[in-house]
Amino acid sequence: MPKSEQPSDLNLDLILKVQNARMLHDAAARPSSLAAVYWIEAKPRHCEIPAPTATAGEWRIGLRVENVDGIWERVKALTVAGKLGYKSKVSTAPAAGQADPDERLLCVRTYDALDSADVERVGEALRAIGLSGLEYVADKSQLSQRR
Repeated sequence: MPKSEQPSDLNLDLILKVQNARMLHDAAARPSSLAAVYWIEAKPRHCEIPAPTATAGEWRIGLRVENVDGIWERVKALTVAGKLGYKSKVSTAPAAGQADPDERLLCVRTYDALDSADVERVGEALRAIGLSGLEYVADKSQLSQRR
């Protein structure tokens, strides 16, 4: 490995500062009226959430632009409170493959698709706030399924 790629050369303080600045930006962002970034993210604060594994996955929910802000506020609050997965994100524009300009994609990441109890816990929390049409997609495609 070339010296410039050595892990000790990474400026972890700078990386953390950039990540924290992004989270501050995203905390107040509204997905229906933002075009500067493609995704808005939320992460849990002050709670233990397992780190993602190689078999992490996500719940995906297609939303309409007129509903995205209200739903994102509820999902963001649950995520920050540690009630969902290790990260949630929402698109600010149609996702790849979405032909309708008023479609948005909400993703709620789970740490491991093989932990079916955790995957279902997050799915139930999303259904409890009125979301339907959920699709679970694992990072390993053979694990993906509609639920």
